[in-house]
Amino acid sequence: MQKIKSMKYVVAIDSFKECLTSSEANEAVRSGIVKTDPRAEVDTVMVSDGGEGFLDAMCPDSRVRCHAHDAMMRPVEVEYGLSGTGSCQTAVIEVARVVGLEMIEPELRNPLRATSYGLGEVVADAWRRGCRQLIVGLGGSAVSDCGIGMLQALKKAIFSARRLPDFAAFDTTLLQQLQVTLATDVTAPLLGDRGAARVFAPQKGATPEMVDLLERKAATFAEAAARHQQRDCRQQPGAGAAGGLGYAFMEFMNAKTEAGAGLVLRHNGFDERLKGCRCVFTGEGHADRQTLMGKLPAEILRHAQAAHIPVVLLAGRVDGADVLLQQGFEQVMDINAGCPADIDPLCPDVARERLQSSVARLLEADRRTK
Repeated sequence: MQKIKSMKYVVAIDSFKECLTSSEANEAVRSGIVKTDPRAEVDTVMVSDGGEGFLDAMCPDSRVRCHAHDAMMRPVEVEYGLSGTGSCQTAVIEVARVVGLEMIEPELRNPLRATSYGLGEVVADAWRRGCRQLIVGLGGSAVSDCGIGMLQALKKAIFSARRLPDFAAFDTTLLQQLQVTLATDVTAPLLGDRGAARVFAPQKGATPEMVDLLERKAATFAEAAARHQQRDCRQQPGAGAAGGLGYAFMEFMNAKTEAGAGLVLRHNGFDERLKGCRCVFTGEGHADRQTLMGKLPAEILRHAQAAHIPVVLLAGRVDGADVLLQQGFEQVMDINAGCPADIDPLCPDVARERLQSSVARLLEADRRTK
């Protein structure tokens, strides 16, 4: 008897912020698939655009922990990844795990106080372990300090000095031994209407008055840094990422940027995993026109279209589904459409069940039409 070939699906869902991780969302979709098709082959791919879940999605060879401080200078134990061996060892750092916005209670969020000092402590720990290559996921930060806190921590740890900006005593050439790749989908410069303060600081709790002050502080710091470094990275795409952390890495460590979604997919061999696939399921918490502006589902769509594989987009909320469909998604599903309004859709158990049932209904309907 000829063996019936099972259908293959690839599942790559971004995290549903403050609800489900990429891994949890993937598992819910996988359950919905096998509930309908028990013989299905389901390949789940943890994904991230450089924010929450970046470390897990990068699957480092090992993990280490170090003591650091969060954005409010409270002691925390931070986990980061190590890949490779010897002088080729690379540290994989997720900013959201160190100075992440979700680590700070809403009532305590204050971009004028938030500092990237703890990130500098983690980079210094990686330095002491011999790492000279860093991959840094920049998303999800609580800070808007242009990386000054990070530089202060590095200066203290590596150069045994104390204050910034005191550039005369800060020989930054040592930092340029680092090869740094920044995983970010943000292309904003440091300053201006598209910059770190005006676009992102309000999301971190900044009032209009705070935004103006943060903009002035960033401009002052960039002027001093440009004089010291004899170059100026403030207008570089990505300089405004993570409250100006992108700028500090570029200005002082010659960092290069790479789209976070693309980096993670390439690292995980996504194109190879698409071979023989019938359909890709991707998704995020809120899908709208901005999904098409380099966000993770759009990157997955681009890869799948190149392989002529249909993509289903799942989201906790959908605005502008017609635009998303026009760009090539096979189906766009709002998993909360028609559900009771008195049940919190951000409850993890509710989101899991709705992802699972939405996928099961979709596949059942597809099977009935054949």
